[in-house]
Parts: sequence; C-alpha cells; structure tokens
Amino acid sequence: MMKNLFDLTGKVALITGASSGLGVQMAQGLAGQGAKLAIVARRMDRLEKLAKEFEDNGTECLPVKCDITKEEEIIEMVDKVISHYGQIDILVNNAGMASGTASEDMTLEEWDKIIRLNLTGSFLVSREVGKHMIARRYGKIINTCSIQGIRCTMGMPGTPYNSSKGGDIMMVRSLAAEWAQYGITVNGIGPGYFPTDIDKEYLATDYFKGQLAMHCPMGRIGRDGELNGVLIYFASDASSYTTGQIMYVDGGWTLV
Repeated sequence: MMKNLFDLTGKVALITGASSGLGVQMAQGLAGQGAKLAIVARRMDRLEKLAKEFEDNGTECLPVKCDITKEEEIIEMVDKVISHYGQIDILVNNAGMASGTASEDMTLEEWDKIIRLNLTGSFLVSREVGKHMIARRYGKIINTCSIQGIRCTMGMPGTPYNSSKGGDIMMVRSLAAEWAQYGITVNGIGPGYFPTDIDKEYLATDYFKGQLAMHCPMGRIGRDGELNGVLIYFASDASSYTTGQIMYVDGGWTLV
C-alpha cells in the first residue's frame, strides 16, 4: 500500500497570526490532514472561539495568547505549547501587518512596529521553536512571505511591509542553510492578493481592479483555502528534500 505522504496525523502544528484571515485557513488545512494545533495570536477571545470549533470537529487545539513583538511572551508561549503537547513538528510564521503610509510621511515608530512584527517576531519564534526542533532532529518551518517581497505595486505605498517581506525571504533561505543539518526544512509561501483584513480596502478600488486585469494572468484574487495545498506539502514528509524555497501562489502575478 502506498504511504500517504501528506498525512499529518500525530504532528503538532503551531500557527502564529491564527485568529483571522489566512491564519485560520491554514489551521483548517493542517487540521484536515490530521495535525494537532496550537493557535497563537493577541486576541484570546477569537482564539478560544476557534479552538472550540476545532475541538467540536475532532481536532485537538490549544489557544495561546502571545504578542510576538515581545521576546519574553514568545519564550513563554513556546514553553507552554511544548509542555502541553510534548513536541512541535510544524511552525507556521503567519503573523503580520501592513501600512499604507507614504514613505515620506512614515514615522520611525510605525516603521519599527511593522519590522518588529513581520520580520523580528518571525525570527524570534523560529529561534525558540528551532531550539526544540534541533534537539529532536526534525522540524518543518513555513513562513508566510509575499509577492511584495520581490515586486512592488504602483499606487500602494508599502516600503516597510515590502522590506520586511524581502527580509523574510532571505531569512527562509538562511535558516534553511543553517538548519538542514538538523533535519529541519524551512520554506516560504508567497501569496498574491487574497481577501484579508490587510488588503480588503485596496482590493475594492477601481485602481486595483485595473492592475489585476493587467498583471494577473488568471485575472482574479485568491480564494479561501488556495494556499493550503502548498502549506500541506511543506508541512508534510512529501517535502522531505525541499528546503529554502519560496512558492508563489498568485495566479501568475509574478510572471509578468
């Protein structure tokens, strides 16, 4: 009988930014393959509601409140997940934010806030989970990157976000090179435009609709769940010889 390489039964997946948007969809995708979940975000009320929904559907789920801009909270969060489950097999670094402020009006405080969450926070979570994975000689780390890590969009100011996502791509590659010796793979997903809280106002503009028609061969934004195929591949043993890679899920936007 052929082994199901995408089966995640018995694996524990930690997802940051899991209280809304793509984080919820990713948690659902991993749960659908049998993974146990640790969902992490700042909004505990949303996490508890989601955890109950997962539990009601037969998925073990631990909600953990954590602000990943705070190192001490990250250390406590990772310890709590390991104490509860005994292991972390999969890490999805998904927490992030953007800003539409023009660069000439950007304050240092706003710049630091975005970089701290999108880049530094993901590194610190990876560092703490990575220590555990190194000891176990196994782990799957997946970062939510972005097509805006390699291209810019006219009419949409986003220098700190784009800079953080460019750094995120190189963090994936660097960690992949460092930690391959420990049986850890590190990969990234580069979403195009999806209907999330970050982008919803921009996606509704006539300007964006024109850009979509001009630059996206498939002529539409992403739909709920369309990141999950790549996510499950990177999280499973199907990707055992794949590391340091960014898979763009963008309807072909980065082709033209």
